[in-house]
Amino acid sequence: MKIILAVIEDEDAVPLMNALNEMGIGATKLASTGGFLLRGNTTLLIGVDDDKLQATIDQIGNLCKRRKKLLPHTSAEMPTSVTLPIEIESGGAIIFVLDVVDFQRL
Repeated sequence: MKIILAVIEDEDAVPLMNALNEMGIGATKLASTGGFLLRGNTTLLIGVDDDKLQATIDQIGNLCKRRKKLLPHTSAEMPTSVTLPIEIESGGAIIFVLDVVDFQRL
């Protein structure tokens, strides 16, 4: 058995959790913050049997796509009232796969 820690964008959480439920895989959703944008993320804790690991990772990759976003950027050379948008890439997923030494449902 494995546990997947998947850090994804908030907007991808519900579609991914629905897809995992259809596969018979449960997940626990945690709110998290971090990264360059300091925006809210979702961290999913996904317990999965070894034989479903790759299908689960594939589903995460299919539903959590990288996106281009425009952010306001204030230039140091211009007055602070002027903002120039910069394009950044965000989204996707960061996953960690850990071995489960023991699992108990109490």
